[in-house]
Amino acid sequence: MTSPDASALPQHIARLGELRQALAQAVVGQSTVVEQLLIGLLAGGHCLLEGAPGLGKTLLVRSLGQALALQFRRVQFTPDLMPSDILGTELLEEDHGTGHRHFRFQPGPIFTNLLLADELNRTPPKTQAALLEAMQERTVSYAGTTYSLPAPFFVLATQNPIEQAGTYPLPEAQLDRFLLHVRVDYPSEAEERDILLHTTGTHSGSVPQVMDGDTVVALQQHVREVHVGEDVLTWINRLVRASRPGPDAPEAVRQWVKWGAGPRAGQSLVLAAKARALLQGRFAATREDVAALAAPVMRHRLLLSFAAEAEQKRPEDVIEALLAAVPFPA
Repeated sequence: MTSPDASALPQHIARLGELRQALAQAVVGQSTVVEQLLIGLLAGGHCLLEGAPGLGKTLLVRSLGQALALQFRRVQFTPDLMPSDILGTELLEEDHGTGHRHFRFQPGPIFTNLLLADELNRTPPKTQAALLEAMQERTVSYAGTTYSLPAPFFVLATQNPIEQAGTYPLPEAQLDRFLLHVRVDYPSEAEERDILLHTTGTHSGSVPQVMDGDTVVALQQHVREVHVGEDVLTWINRLVRASRPGPDAPEAVRQWVKWGAGPRAGQSLVLAAKARALLQGRFAATREDVAALAAPVMRHRLLLSFAAEAEQKRPEDVIEALLAAVPFPA
């Protein structure tokens, strides 16, 4: 991978500000959600969005694709969806001149830059695994041939936390492949009033194109160059290790956690902190970046115990206790 042009970095960072303004023209509020999605994009990871229906998840992803001038596709995951429905299939074609028949691979909707996997937990494990393998490897293998996915490649999967009947919960090993687990909450009273005002009239918010795919790829490479100090790196390492039950773990972890986060959580937290720093125009990650992203990075990587469920504890409660119990290196 070639190093990005350092002279173009100020222009690229200015484009990030334009990107947030462009999204604000179509999406009312949800500033934290927008920030976390942009962090996932810059870090080169994928995001799992969880929220009740009607909160604008599809609108947000479509607006992001329009602002980035990227190809956007949406797949509604259903119980009868097959892996070939998203990966692609081979078609038998005949040359009418020679009569020769041959197979041609027809790419599926996964061959795009921005994929919205709507209600991922409503499709069987076989189809889930096919998508998640492509997310991890950035390739699709079919009939002995490997096809590369376009760059950038960003998956936003959604799941409804309310209805669990007829769903197939993602296993922990597959959840671990998502960089961030983003919670989409209800808007504030003022934000909801603005939504009513702007979506029930004749004016529809248009999203200008402010960035192309090449700029996104360049920014993803710039993220890797953001500095992380030894103290921040040590704190991230200790936070992740402290999430695993053991005699030296914080009391909240011993009481409420059955399985803690693995090394991929540390990698994700470092990259996410770097991306947040660059998104805010800084070239060094801070402890504030780590604290702000600890929950979306780790909430889907903690398996809580029966005691935690009985006490109605959430992963966020454990993460809050971790941030308080693990001191920042002096």
